[in-house]
Amino acid sequence: MNMDMQRFHATFFEESREGLEAMESGLLQLEQGNRDSELINSIFRAAHSIKGGAATFGFDAVAALTHVLETLLDELRAGKRPVTGPAVDAMLASVDVLRALLAEAETGQPADPHASQAVQARLNAVLTGQDAPAPAAVAQAEEAQDEPAGWKIGFTPAPSLFMSGNDPLRILRELEHLGPLEVACKMERLPGFAQLDPLEAYLAWDLGLMGTVPRSAVDEAFAWVVDDCELEISPILPAAKPKAKKAKPALAAGAAPTAKTASPAKAPGAAATPATATPSTPAAAPAAGNGGDSAESSIRVSVDKIDGLINLVGELVITQAMLKQVSGVLDPAQCERLFAGLDLLERNTRDLQEAVIGVRMLPVDAVFRRFPRLVRDLSTRLGKSVRLRTIGESTELDKGLIEKIADPLVHLVRNSIDHGLELPAERKAAGKDETGTITLTASHQGGHIVIEVSDDGRGLNRDKILAKAAERGVVVPDNPSDGQIWDLIFQPGFSTADAVTDLSGRGVGMDVVRRNIQALGGEVQLESSPGHGTRVVIRLPLTLAILDGMTVAVGEETLILPLSYVIEALQPQAEDVRSMVGDGKVLRVRGEYLPMVSLNEYYRYGQPTAQDPLVVVVEGDGQKLALEVDELLGQQQVVVKNLENNYRRVDGISGATILGDGRVALIVDVGGLVRSLRVPQAA
Repeated sequence: MNMDMQRFHATFFEESREGLEAMESGLLQLEQGNRDSELINSIFRAAHSIKGGAATFGFDAVAALTHVLETLLDELRAGKRPVTGPAVDAMLASVDVLRALLAEAETGQPADPHASQAVQARLNAVLTGQDAPAPAAVAQAEEAQDEPAGWKIGFTPAPSLFMSGNDPLRILRELEHLGPLEVACKMERLPGFAQLDPLEAYLAWDLGLMGTVPRSAVDEAFAWVVDDCELEISPILPAAKPKAKKAKPALAAGAAPTAKTASPAKAPGAAATPATATPSTPAAAPAAGNGGDSAESSIRVSVDKIDGLINLVGELVITQAMLKQVSGVLDPAQCERLFAGLDLLERNTRDLQEAVIGVRMLPVDAVFRRFPRLVRDLSTRLGKSVRLRTIGESTELDKGLIEKIADPLVHLVRNSIDHGLELPAERKAAGKDETGTITLTASHQGGHIVIEVSDDGRGLNRDKILAKAAERGVVVPDNPSDGQIWDLIFQPGFSTADAVTDLSGRGVGMDVVRRNIQALGGEVQLESSPGHGTRVVIRLPLTLAILDGMTVAVGEETLILPLSYVIEALQPQAEDVRSMVGDGKVLRVRGEYLPMVSLNEYYRYGQPTAQDPLVVVVEGDGQKLALEVDELLGQQQVVVKNLENNYRRVDGISGATILGDGRVALIVDVGGLVRSLRVPQAA
C-alpha cells in the first residue's frame, strides 16, 4: 500500500502548491475589502483539499495546521465572525508555514517547528477572540492557567470512516506515543454477526491520555479524521486526577478487547483503502478550483514527458530538412508526387511543432501572481504605500523560461519598492499620490515576449551614479548619454545605496539579473526619468527549443541568424560604405549609419570572401548592426542544441543545430555580438 500511495505524492504536492497560491491571492483580496462569499468559499475549499490530501498521505503537521485554518475560514464563511486584520495576517502567515511544511514532506528539508507552533497559536488566538476578548475566551484562559494533568477524549468514528482510508487503531497507537493511554471501548453500535458490514466502523472509545501533553499534539493525532467522527476533548485538571485514577481499572479492562474487536473491522477497511483513498487525491484540484469540469478538460502530465516529445519533434524537423535537401537533386517532373508529399510533410511538421511547443506554454500569470504578497509584505516593512498593477497576465511563455525568469523579476520589484518609490510624505511633498504604483506588463512583440517592470518613483540619480563610478574607478566615456550611465548599474558590485541592509546595498543583484536574462537568450534595457520613475524592459525568446532562422553562408561555413532579430537583407553599394578611424566600417541605410561587421573576420574563419558580399541588418539590445555575409541560403526551422553542455561557451554563439545534410551549424547570438563589440549607437 505504501508504494501505491507513493505514486500520488507528486500530484498532491503540486496541487497543494496551487492551492496555497489560490489561498494567498484570495486572502490578499479579502484584505483589500473584497467580501464576496464565493471568494471566502474558494479559500476554504483550497484549505480543505490540502488537509484532506495531507491526512490521506500521513503528513500530520500539514493536516493539523490546515485543520485549525479551516476552522477559522469556516466561521468566516458562515458569518460567525468578521474579517479582521489580525485574522488575515494569521492566515497569510499560515500559508508561509504550510509551504515550509510541504517542502519538508517533499524534500526532507526540515521546517522550523517553532514557526508552526507560533502560527497555530495565532490562529487559535483569533478563534478564541483574544484580539477582542469574549467572556468564553476569558474563562478558557483562566482554565488554561492550570496545566492539565491529561486529556479526556470521546472518540466516535462515523460509520464511513474506513472508506476515507483512515484507521482508528493507528490513532490509538499515536496517542500511546504521547503518554500513558487508558482505553475503554464502547460497542453499543456493534450489530449481530449476520448484519455486520466489514466496511463500516461500529466501535467508539472513551480515552484517558495522562501526562503533560500539549493540546496541539492531541489535535494532530486526530487531524486525519476530524471531519469523519464525533470528537470531544477536555482537559483533566490536577484536582480531577484522583477521579481519573479511580476509573482506571474499568478503562484498562476494556483495553484488551479493543484491539481484538477493532482488528476484524480494520482488515477489510485496509483492503479497501487502495480502491477508495487513491482517487480522492486527484480530486483535490477541482475542489480548490472552479468545479469538476476542469478535471474533465485537462490532464496533468510530467514535464519530462513533454520535453521528450519536443526532442522527438526536433529530430523530425531535422529529418524533414534532410529529405528536402536530398530532394533538391531530383527531377521535379519525374518526382511530382514525392515533392507534393514533402511539401505536405513540411506543413504538418511545422503544425506539429507549434502544437507541441504550445503544450509547454503557460500564462505569465504563473509568475505575476506571486508579487501581490511580496509587494504587501515589503511595503509594510518599509513604511511605504504601494499599488501593484499587472497587465497582460494571459500572455504565454515557455514553462522553462517562466521558472527561470521569476527570480530576476523578484529582484527588480524589490528594487523598485526599496530604491525607486519614495515614502508617502516625500511623495506628497513632490505633489504625487502618496501611494506609489509598480506596473508589471507582459506582451508579445514579434518573436519575443516583452516583460516590463516600471514604477512612478524618484527615478535614477545621474550625478550619484557618476560619483559612485568615480569612487569605484569605473571607466566612463566623455559626455556619456543617459543610457550609458544607466548601464553602469549592471556592473558587478555596483550599488548606490547609502547603507547595507538585509534588502539591498551589497551591489549584488542587477548584474546577476542581466546575466540570467542573457543566459536565456534575452536582453535587458533600462530607462529612467528623474522624478517620474524607472522602467526595465526584458525581451525573451518565446521558446528555447526550436526557432525560425535565416541560413547564411560565410566562406564554406553555414551560420543561422534568428529570424526574430533580422530586419532586412540588402546588397550594399560602394558609396554607402564608410571607413571610420579606429571604429572599422559603417554602412549608410536610408540615412542611418550602422556599424558593419564581417562575420568571417569576427569568428576568425579566414575563408575567402565573395566579391560582392551581402549585408543582413539585425537589431539586438537596442543596437542595429549590418552583418556582412557571402550568401543567403534561405529560411528554415532549426532545433536548438546547447553548445555549452556539449563543448564550451563561445562568445557570439547562442547554440548549434544540425542541418539536413548532417553538418553542424552555429546559431549567432545577436545580442551577445552587440555587447562584445561595445560600439556606441551611430547617429
